[in-house]
Amino acid sequence: MTDPAAQISVEEIPDKLYFRIGEVSRLAGIKPYVLRFWETEFPALMPKKSGTGHRLYRRKDVEAVLEIKRLLYEKRFTIEGARRFLEGRGKLASASGPAAKTARRQAGLFPAPAPAGAIEDIRRELRAILELLH
Repeated sequence: MTDPAAQISVEEIPDKLYFRIGEVSRLAGIKPYVLRFWETEFPALMPKKSGTGHRLYRRKDVEAVLEIKRLLYEKRFTIEGARRFLEGRGKLASASGPAAKTARRQAGLFPAPAPAGAIEDIRRELRAILELLH
């Protein structure tokens, strides 16, 4: 699936203006067809096209590819979940305060706190189930 030796960090991306799809594929350790598919699924990933139609990825595109790969392969996000995470992070990353915290929670960036007493209720229910099993 991926070549672990081909995986790099953001700091190791060569200092170039543009990268072709084959270069990005090797840097990220994924196949070119996966990159083309991700372009259709992630609005943040928008390489330019040369006059001959070749995809030209900028550094920010390569960084986005590495982040998408991390979310999908390491964090085990779904495509939809990764898309929402990236969209939410972009819109909400700079916001602060209680309203922003609520917005991040609603965007699914972190779970809502359990209502008071909910954990005790869950414990009681689990103990009752355990009693039934014995």
